[in-house]
Amino acid sequence: MKKVLSVSMGSSKRDHTTEADFLGRHFWLSRQGTDGDFERYIQMYREYDGKVDAFGVGGAEFYILVNNRRYYFRDVKRVRQAVRLSKIADGNGIKHLLAPYAVQALRACGVDLRGKRAFVTSAVDRYGMARALVDAGCETVFGDLMFYLGLPIPIRRLRTVHTLAALLAPPITQLPYMWFYPLGEEQDREPVKKYSRFYEQADVIAGDFLQVWSNLPDELGGKIIVTNTTTARNVEELQRRNLHMLVTTTPRLAGRSFGTNVMEAVCRCLVDKPDDRITDADLADLVERIPLKPQVHVLN
Repeated sequence: MKKVLSVSMGSSKRDHTTEADFLGRHFWLSRQGTDGDFERYIQMYREYDGKVDAFGVGGAEFYILVNNRRYYFRDVKRVRQAVRLSKIADGNGIKHLLAPYAVQALRACGVDLRGKRAFVTSAVDRYGMARALVDAGCETVFGDLMFYLGLPIPIRRLRTVHTLAALLAPPITQLPYMWFYPLGEEQDREPVKKYSRFYEQADVIAGDFLQVWSNLPDELGGKIIVTNTTTARNVEELQRRNLHMLVTTTPRLAGRSFGTNVMEAVCRCLVDKPDDRITDADLADLVERIPLKPQVHVLN
C-alpha cells in the first residue's frame, strides 16, 4: 500500500483520511492540518520523511506560475529542505492540467460559457483556471488586488495580471506566507462579504475554496462554483445558499475532494522514477490514464 500524507498549514477541523485505488495500486491518503503552526508544519515533514511514499504540501505551495514564469515563496523553501527521502508535491505539477477539464465538464453538462461573467478570486494562484475561463469566452474579473492587498479594485485583463505579477510577485513571495492565505482558525470563520458585489455579478465563481468562502454571499441561486478542496460540510453550506452547480477539479473520495497536492502526490507515487526526474509529460499521462477528471455536482 502506498502512503500519501498531506501536511497542511490549515485547520485540523478539515482533516480527512481514506483509502482508494489508482491504476491497480492501493493508497492510504491523509490530510492533517497544523492550525497555522508553521514550526509544527515543518516538523511533521521531518517526522514522516521516509515513513510515507509521498507528501502533499497543503495550505502552501512552492511557487506561483503566471504566464510561464515561476515566483518562489521564501518560507515554503523550508518544506523542501526538510524532506530528503519521500516524494513531494505542492499541486503545481497538475493544477494547470486539470483546469481545462473543468471547462470541458461544464460544456458536457450543456453549459455554454461564452459571454458568461466569471469572477476568479486570484489569477496568480489559479492561472490555469483563469486562462481556461478567458479562452472559453467568459467576461472575467480577477480579484488578486482584493485578496492579496485588500484593494477593492477589479482586474479585467490577463495582460494586467502578467504585469502586476512581474512587478509585485518578486517582493511579495519574500514575505511571510501566512500574510496572504487564511490559516488555522481563520479557515473556519464565517464569510465577511467584503467583496460580495463581485460574487453577485458573476455567473461563475472560481478559485481556491477558502478564498471563495471568505467573502461568499448568502444567496448563490443560479451560480456555478469551480474550485478545489471541499468537505461534506462545505457542500452542505453551498447547497443551503442555493448554489446551482459545484465543479471540483479533483475527484471526491469518501465525501471529500482532496487538493491537487494530494492528487499530484498520488501521480508521483505511480511513476517509477526519482522525484527530480519526473516530467510534465509523465504527470500529463497519468492525469489521462487514472483518469483525474473534475466532478460536477448539481446542488439546486
